[in-house]
Amino acid sequence: MNLHITRELDNNHKYHINNQLYKYNLAHFAMDLRERYQEINLFLKDEKNNIRGGIFGEICWNWLEIHTLMIDEDIRKEGYGSKLLVEIEKIALEQKCDFIKVDTLSFQALDFYKKQGYQVFGTLNNVGREFNHYYLKKDLNFS
Repeated sequence: MNLHITRELDNNHKYHINNQLYKYNLAHFAMDLRERYQEINLFLKDEKNNIRGGIFGEICWNWLEIHTLMIDEDIRKEGYGSKLLVEIEKIALEQKCDFIKVDTLSFQALDFYKKQGYQVFGTLNNVGREFNHYYLKKDLNFS
């Protein structure tokens, strides 16, 4: 066998690799957690239906992972981020997730997440040569 490494931007190949890893991982999880994958996309819109923010995540097995939370700068600190976070947490509870995880950079929303009950479980220093990258988790009680 003669294998070689290529560098490509090919979504079909990327999907194949991700799908193979998903299948491998799936075989190691309890039966009741299999097939538990759901994208969650919530948008904050104004009266003219303009998007002013949003939160994106996914439920995978027994957790919800937040990938993006963004609010337009001119309406930050008005509680909309908290409202979006509460809504996605409700979904996580309804889906019986055990926890939510999220990451943020030191100049982004660390204090915001801490105020919402998230706890830092990991940190990478020297990100962008001057920042920290924080990994946070919030345990949920759905019973």
